[in-house]
Formats: sequence, structure tokens, C-alpha cells
Amino acid sequence: MNTPSILFVCLGNICRSPLAEGIYRHLVASDAYAGEIASAGIGGWHVGNPPDNRSILTARQHGIDISRQRARQVKPQDFATFDLILAMDASNLERLRALAPAENRDRLHLFSHYATSTDVDVPDPYYGGQGDFDAVYTMLFSGCKALVAKFAIEPFS
Repeated sequence: MNTPSILFVCLGNICRSPLAEGIYRHLVASDAYAGEIASAGIGGWHVGNPPDNRSILTARQHGIDISRQRARQVKPQDFATFDLILAMDASNLERLRALAPAENRDRLHLFSHYATSTDVDVPDPYYGGQGDFDAVYTMLFSGCKALVAKFAIEPFS
């Protein structure tokens, strides 16, 4: 699984998971990466909307453009399509386990556990300020860098 297809999942797909998708895409921007990279939300409240403006700003401050992403909800076919489905927190992981067919549950992981062997939730910054988004970016960047190293992918930057 050198270049796995990865789905990053949070609650509404406007804060954490689009940031994770953008960071990971940025780190592996290479023709050698064959796996699909996407993000989705457990809920469908924001389907079709761009990421939260604070996520867009945070990403932009680090040279990453996520403004063209659009929120989508996890779909039943995602469980067979993606090699890895990485939940931003334990609650999201629990919901994914309830939705996933038994034969695909081994693809589900807590983002921090899979990336850095820690059991830390990536906190939802939605009700916080810009500083909360910046802190989430730092966590996600560290985790995504660990994923790149784990899969021995030549990083872009």
C-alpha cells in the first residue's frame, strides 16, 4: 500500500477534514502518488459548501489552497473505495464503525492513532477562534507528515 487512497472524515467536512485533505495533497503533490485523496463529513449539513473561511485562511497562510473543495457526506461506497478512512476524533470513528460494512471496518482508524500512534482527538475548531484553527492545522500537518513518512512517499515540500 505505497500510495493508499485516503478519506479524511470529520463531522461536517468544513473544518478539520478539508484541512487534512489539503495538507496531505500539498505534501504528496507528485505524479507518483496514485491513490485518491478526499474528505467527507459524517453529517450532511454543509454538503456543497466550501470549507469554513477560517480553514481556508489557515491553509492559505501555509501556501495551501482549499477554497475549491466542497463538503460532501460519507457515502456507502466510500467504505470499499478507500484503503484508509481516517476519522478526526473518536466520536467520528464510532459513527463510521456503525455505518461501515463489517468487511471494511479494518480500513477505519483514528487519524492521530494511525499517523502518530497517539490516541488524541483532533479538536473541532468550529466554535472557536482563528487560533483554534491554527492549532488544528499544526496537529494535522504533523500527522500528515507522519503519513507521508509511513508510506515512504517522496514529499513535495
